[in-house]
Amino acid sequence: MPFRSNARFTLTARAIRLPLIALLVSIAAGASRLVMNPVVVVPDTVRDSLNSVWTQANLHWNEIADQNTLTQALGTGKPTQKEYLGCLIGDTDGDSVHVIGWIPAQDMKRFQFAVTGNCDNVPGSIGTFHTHPYRAGPEGEALKEPGLSTQDLSTFSGGTDRVLIVVWDVDSLDVALRASDGRIVHPAPLLPR
Repeated sequence: MPFRSNARFTLTARAIRLPLIALLVSIAAGASRLVMNPVVVVPDTVRDSLNSVWTQANLHWNEIADQNTLTQALGTGKPTQKEYLGCLIGDTDGDSVHVIGWIPAQDMKRFQFAVTGNCDNVPGSIGTFHTHPYRAGPEGEALKEPGLSTQDLSTFSGGTDRVLIVVWDVDSLDVALRASDGRIVHPAPLLPR
């Protein structure tokens, strides 16, 4: 008799162990995917300097009351603020992008709703950031342009940069990231450091 109860105990233990092992394997697989999710890490000092650039670029935000969407779209209005382009410097570790600083883009040309420049010869460049200024609404009120535009994302998708950041207000950033497998992640998680 002791043999039978021992055999039943062994079968019961096996029946419990197999689902438990399967559960642990699925938890481990999920955790590894979580660890591998793309993320952008930006130190507070870099974020503060991006905020400073946005603030400086938008000093005249309150001077658009006599402007409207049509005059700005036609380019006949006065450009009260201009976009800014900077080259992000940092490194990558798999799908984690670490921004450690930035410098102004070379050959930068600033316009009210666009900016051009070059970061190709910047050592350690991993991407760019730019600002979105206020724009005039139909009645001349100041409107924010939150987030990366379709054009921003299209340009980023066609390039090789790992990260794109837009600053559209103080402490208001939108981030896109090119993962190591080439896919574009937007919005990408942003972690302070």
